[in-house]
Amino acid sequence: MKLLEIWRYPVKSMAGERLKATLVGSDGIPGDRRLVVVDAQGRLATSRRHPRLLGLQATTAPDGQVLVDGEPWASAAVGAKVERIVGKGAMIVPVGEREGFDILPLLVATDGAVDSLGLDRRRFRPNLYLGEVPGLAERAWEGKTLAVGAARIRLDSLRGRCVMTTFDPDTQEQDPSVLRRIVREMDGTLGLNAEVVVPGEIGEWDFAEIL
Repeated sequence: MKLLEIWRYPVKSMAGERLKATLVGSDGIPGDRRLVVVDAQGRLATSRRHPRLLGLQATTAPDGQVLVDGEPWASAAVGAKVERIVGKGAMIVPVGEREGFDILPLLVATDGAVDSLGLDRRRFRPNLYLGEVPGLAERAWEGKTLAVGAARIRLDSLRGRCVMTTFDPDTQEQDPSVLRRIVREMDGTLGLNAEVVVPGEIGEWDFAEIL
């Protein structure tokens, strides 16, 4: 197998950025999901209820500053965009340790499983996207360890998928049949929740194997 793609999502529920290489550690990929959107009452606002957030792209500048559509995340321009989507008083805020993750710091997906559905891999928002994986092999990987680059990653459990997968990553148009297919054909799961057990550097096209 090979590591085809590495993805970081600096702001939870927004489009992310593809990386050529990164260090992975106990918090996954540095800078991943370290900012979130909250509404006027301070409640987490995600693309499950506000799918247009997926149309904003969060990236990381060379100096480490998070940008949204090329503007600093705390700028008035970005704040206005967030309010238009979520509502007056909504804003982007930093999260505490691990609070930005739904389950574990990494999500691993494979081309075999995604291709079996014929869907855009971006719908599943993986951090690590593995290639040359035969069919639905990932479904037998729970509890196993993935070796990729210098890192060792524990594959904890298959990820239950939600309504976010029904939104097109480019247009944000909804297709409810996507989730129905995942439930019908994949028992509602695709990809694996994962965490790093041996930190290390990883890069695109690194060889990968299940130990």
